[in-house]
Amino acid sequence: MSTSTATNTEHKELAPVSAESLAALLVAGERPPRPSSLSASLTFGWRAILKIKHVPEQLFDVTAFPIMNLLMFTYLFGGALAGSPGDYIQFVLPGILVMSVVMITMYTGVSVNTDIEKGVFDRFRSLPIWRPAAMVGYLLGDALRYTIASVVMLAVGLVLGYRPDGGVVGAIAGIVLLLVFSFAFSWIWTMFGLMLRTEKAVMSVSMMVIFPLTFLSNVFVDPSTMPGWLQAFVNNSPITHVASAVRGLMAGDWPADEIAWSLGWSALFLVVFGPVTMRLYNRK
Repeated sequence: MSTSTATNTEHKELAPVSAESLAALLVAGERPPRPSSLSASLTFGWRAILKIKHVPEQLFDVTAFPIMNLLMFTYLFGGALAGSPGDYIQFVLPGILVMSVVMITMYTGVSVNTDIEKGVFDRFRSLPIWRPAAMVGYLLGDALRYTIASVVMLAVGLVLGYRPDGGVVGAIAGIVLLLVFSFAFSWIWTMFGLMLRTEKAVMSVSMMVIFPLTFLSNVFVDPSTMPGWLQAFVNNSPITHVASAVRGLMAGDWPADEIAWSLGWSALFLVVFGPVTMRLYNRK
């Protein structure tokens, strides 16, 4: 073969493919299958976990914050309310566990708002996936943070003298119920994350909602010592129902009424705030 013939052959092999030819190849080829709703949700959940891996400071609020709350309330109020910190921790630990996990649910809304400001959500909405997958992924990733907070709280509580009469089964049942409630409760903050303009606004509004709900409950004291008008609110608070259910399960009881109320509140949050969140997401 001559040199000119070889050169012409190389030029033909290296010649760029025209746009028409490329389009024809794409049309002729099979499109990859659309990911299922579960697969897409798990992918976004893995993304949330990777963010924790690369920014481990996010775990501060699920480790140091719960420990600080437990130590502070147990040793500040234990003697006055129950006679000794050792007696008081048997009552207060499940309540503080609920309070701590519920408080950190607001960071779901902060994460949503941060991604909106960075423009990441525009890319998510253009993907051919199940629309709620991005939101569910945030919540699945945060479920890991809730679990870490629960395990840390129980470990510190055991060191301080807490002894759950329900054993391992009761403790796991209480944590699972709390995770279910927190998953549903977090939809409130995803809604705020889509509605409000800045993450500071999301945090401010979230704290205005969370603080009354958590402190006006039976987390720290028995509501029977409160005025009648306050008992009416406290006894019907979702935090009171969840705290009572978790406290009962860890104590080895089966508080069916409180468990039913907790699951009912969870279903209500999903039914009300889930559709509202997705409506805001589609319009964003």
